[in-house]
Amino acid sequence: MLKDIIKAALGESEADLILKNGFVFDVFTGETTRADVAVKDGVICGVGEYSGANEHDVTGKFVLPGFIDAHVHIESSMLTPAEYARAVMPHGVTTVIADPHEIANVCGEKGIDFMKKSAAHTPLGVHFMLPSCVPCAPFEHSGAALSAEDTRRMAPDFLGIAEMMNYPGILACDEETLGKLVPGKPADGHAPLLSGAPLNAYAAAGITTDHECSLPSELREKVSKGMSIMLREGTLSKDIEKLAPAVNKRTARRCMFCTDDRFAGEILREGSIDHCIRRAAECGVDMRDAVIMATLNAAEHYGLRTGAIAPSYSADIVVCDAPVPGKIYEVYKDGILAAKDGEAVFASGGGDGAEEVTNTVHLEPVTAEFFGHAQPDEFTAIELVPRSIITKKARVRRGGAVSKVCVIERHKRTGRRGFAYVTNFGLRSGAIALSIGHDSHNVIVIGADDESMAQAVNALGTRGGIAVCGDGKAEYLPLEIAGLMTRADAETVVSAHDRLMSAARSLGVNKDIDPFLSLAFLPLPVIPEIRVTDGGAFDAEQFEFING
Repeated sequence: MLKDIIKAALGESEADLILKNGFVFDVFTGETTRADVAVKDGVICGVGEYSGANEHDVTGKFVLPGFIDAHVHIESSMLTPAEYARAVMPHGVTTVIADPHEIANVCGEKGIDFMKKSAAHTPLGVHFMLPSCVPCAPFEHSGAALSAEDTRRMAPDFLGIAEMMNYPGILACDEETLGKLVPGKPADGHAPLLSGAPLNAYAAAGITTDHECSLPSELREKVSKGMSIMLREGTLSKDIEKLAPAVNKRTARRCMFCTDDRFAGEILREGSIDHCIRRAAECGVDMRDAVIMATLNAAEHYGLRTGAIAPSYSADIVVCDAPVPGKIYEVYKDGILAAKDGEAVFASGGGDGAEEVTNTVHLEPVTAEFFGHAQPDEFTAIELVPRSIITKKARVRRGGAVSKVCVIERHKRTGRRGFAYVTNFGLRSGAIALSIGHDSHNVIVIGADDESMAQAVNALGTRGGIAVCGDGKAEYLPLEIAGLMTRADAETVVSAHDRLMSAARSLGVNKDIDPFLSLAFLPLPVIPEIRVTDGGAFDAEQFEFING
């Protein structure tokens, strides 16, 4: 009750928790002061001098607000929300702004409901945005579709509208696309390299963020249009180093951090938003600005009462060794201990409703003949760019160093399949198949020969997952939930993924290319320059299929 909080703040009654003698970082002034932090009913009631029976000594340690991931697809970790929480909270993450559009593209509202139920079993603050692009483009063949009417009906139960990837629809004033921008709800953006008048139009539609910046000039221009920019450090897309030169005293308050798509392995080995703070500081961002970007900026943008160690703010607290955290000792969510010394202290759970979102790969077994495709004498191929989801167009002659790739519709047994060729992947033998193919998540397979491609696709079965086939052997990680996630814990998933990675490297995959994420993003037709869908090679700049 409010009276209890006020009395605890006055020192007239016991606080539930007092963190004693810590170095408290003030996100409003950028200063650090030695003080006690008092907590009552999940809220910070005071910062100053407090005493009582519930003291916890943090002398010599730093007290920071809980970190916020401003945009994440939990599905990309390959973990359920319940297991994801156990992975990120030891890294100081207490709040995430989650976009469940990966599972929504496979299972629609049932998929979103599963994510909500699973997240509810954890202390992690998961605030869901409503997917705006299911499918992400009108010609895509996903497992489900959410219309403007669906969006308006569902919007009251969500924090806001998730990334609007269909910027061509916005610029063309398409009524269905505009109908998904719900008045009164914040709308996230997705507009790589958009500039000038088109950017003005996009921002004029009320879209206020972007996580697809890759150039300092792009960050500055978008900030000048009133947008907030999320500096992303995912598994494949690592943008902090590129964007750090544009973060200064004037732009920093319009910047946040996000991981977007980050696999469980990187979370366990490197961290999450704590890693973003460290990376930004390494790249020259003032460490105080980096902490504010990881906390207050996102909280204020989304209207959340967290992100600060101050009275009336949620008691989301990180106790660590320095403002740029190297070691995190304790993490509190709403004043309750959630992680200690690198381990979550809450039980896993959150399997409710999983039976509604399993066995989602609907393909008949395929043969080598299925992949027969006449290669022209000269054609446009997809050139992969290391450590980026952006690709380049490359003109290639038959016999060049390319790998065949095929996307197969897996939701409704339409039999649709599209072919393209990829350079810079490096595959010498065998094949790799996934049921992860952003964002429609059709099956995608890349191979050195048609027989191996058929073997890899058939290994996915009805559950889906990742299969690496070569030299008569197969490695397989089942992802039984929508072909995207598994119920297994993070350590189990990472161990299996490591085996798959080793198997992929043995087939000759370029060491500078992530064999799975690079493949998974090839079907995403809203990222420049060139993609492949179940309709074939696609020019993501002209927004049209490529013939030759």
